[in-house]
Amino acid sequence: MRKFGLIGYPLSHSFSKKYFTEKFFTEHITDCLYNNYPLKELDEFRELVVSDDELCGLNITIPYKSEIIRFLDVIDPEAEEIGAVNVIKIRRPDGKIKLFGYNSDVTGIRDTLLPFIGDNVRNALVLGTGGSSRAVCHVLKKFGLKVDLVSRERKPGILVYSDIDSEILDNAQLIINTTPLGMFPNIVSRPEINYRRLNRKHILFDLVYNPEITSFLRMGAEQGCLIISGVKMLHSQAEKAWGIWNNDSI
Repeated sequence: MRKFGLIGYPLSHSFSKKYFTEKFFTEHITDCLYNNYPLKELDEFRELVVSDDELCGLNITIPYKSEIIRFLDVIDPEAEEIGAVNVIKIRRPDGKIKLFGYNSDVTGIRDTLLPFIGDNVRNALVLGTGGSSRAVCHVLKKFGLKVDLVSRERKPGILVYSDIDSEILDNAQLIINTTPLGMFPNIVSRPEINYRRLNRKHILFDLVYNPEITSFLRMGAEQGCLIISGVKMLHSQAEKAWGIWNNDSI
């Protein structure tokens, strides 16, 4: 049996197990299982890998996408540039464990945003500075967009939420939430921006996919914004991960 799974904490919000379990059923893949592995501390990761020699690949979610890198033997150049990994391929040559890190978030973000990026989108406001934010910024800069980052804590070159005035909102055609705010079960939470200042010239994209329409997206929709849920990204990055796990050449 080939086993795959998701590590992070908590994992109650995640659809990954459901997605892959349904994929295995519909595609008649009978030799694979996908499980959730909630790790309160990332130091538990090594024991997880060592204890199960059927484990072939893992997805990484909040809050370990950057911290996981210290455990890896090889990192894909794009993931290394971003500084975040959300896919691990596990190999056992000659009985020795080798861990390879990749970032499929990039594929998911690119596939999701590509239909919406035109000449009318020049500036982006990215809420959050974690591993997912790094992947988002990597893609946006490849698109040629100017990116402003927002954090709860003041850091050099990064805005805090109280800095986001009307001018900043007016100039940002694309606003992306990369934080867990609004994620199940805390579905009423949302980033603290002035939603009344938003209009139909704005595009709001939320990486949170549970619920599909978050409080952030709902507030934007009420102001006439075009909204994009994280579901498309979930599917795209999951298929990219599956491709990585099953490609013997990488």
